[in-house]
Amino acid sequence: MSLIRLEPRGQASQAMVYLTPPLAVVLTLMSGFVLFLLLGFDPMKALHAFFIDPVSSRRGIGELIVKATPLTLCAIGLSIGFRANVWNIGAEGQLTMGAIVGGGLALAFYGHGGWWLLPLMVIGGAVGGMAWAAIPAYLRLRFNASEILTSLMLTYVALLLLNFLAHGPYRDPDGFAFPESRLFEADAVMPILWAGTRVHLGAAFALLAVVGGWVLIARTFIGFQIKVIGLTPAAAGYAGFDQKRIVWLALLLSGGLAGIAGMGEVAGPIGQITPNVSPGYGFTAIIVAFLGRLHPVGILLAALLMALSFIGGEAAQIAMGLPKAITGVFQGMLLFFLLASDVLIRYRVRFGARRAVA
Repeated sequence: MSLIRLEPRGQASQAMVYLTPPLAVVLTLMSGFVLFLLLGFDPMKALHAFFIDPVSSRRGIGELIVKATPLTLCAIGLSIGFRANVWNIGAEGQLTMGAIVGGGLALAFYGHGGWWLLPLMVIGGAVGGMAWAAIPAYLRLRFNASEILTSLMLTYVALLLLNFLAHGPYRDPDGFAFPESRLFEADAVMPILWAGTRVHLGAAFALLAVVGGWVLIARTFIGFQIKVIGLTPAAAGYAGFDQKRIVWLALLLSGGLAGIAGMGEVAGPIGQITPNVSPGYGFTAIIVAFLGRLHPVGILLAALLMALSFIGGEAAQIAMGLPKAITGVFQGMLLFFLLASDVLIRYRVRFGARRAVA
């Protein structure tokens, strides 16, 4: 008999459900303090370089918004699926396909663009992401295959396809064999919304996704079906809710938003197709969705925090010579403390063997 066990608490405290994300952030900061101390760095100086210096200027705040944009778009789509117990883990691949299709349109109409090209690229990015998400949706409904595995493995297929295209068909013929496409023309580039920064139109799409996600979940009958299917699938079946339709909706919506995020990256801060479109936004968006408690406003705040971890890691590397892995370490600690807090608000730890009932 185990000497340490978990016992259900019954009804989880709703207050603690929303307090655990800030608690996880505080615990991450405390652990970071200890980590920097053990590594021989001044903890206060390191934390200041990581979390304060990057947003102490107009340009820094702009970079924060730029990196929060794809995180928000991906996480909003994922959160809708997670609410319905549809576990799309392949947003990174869907983002990549959005970049491939949307960026491919910019290259296909190179020298022949117009005002219509950018809207076409947005549609193409969404379609690319949706098409990639449709594969795990079909496999789940037709063969009962786990969308967790299929969506995750398809991510690596998309990344390999991007690498092939950047080294082959998409490569700039005048680029001296570098694996990158032509720079996109003005008609194929996201307009800048904040002068002096790189904040582009994609940020407006992210805000629209936040509002649209809230309206869908809180104010529509489909949103009600999503919540019921996620909480009590049996009750949803008795009520006649079409679970197959919700699976398709969740995966296509999350894939479409991730595809728009990918298109926004190549048509925004990057401005061309390269082998590395994303530093892992699709995977980080999973943490963002849960840190934001699957609520659109919470997701927006969580996306800003995770974006800060990206730019803070880069700033700390330059300012203090910290290792490149520091960003992943902070993100991993944050996820660990969040999951641990979730366990403890639903279960209590008991020590000693369970007493036998006579």
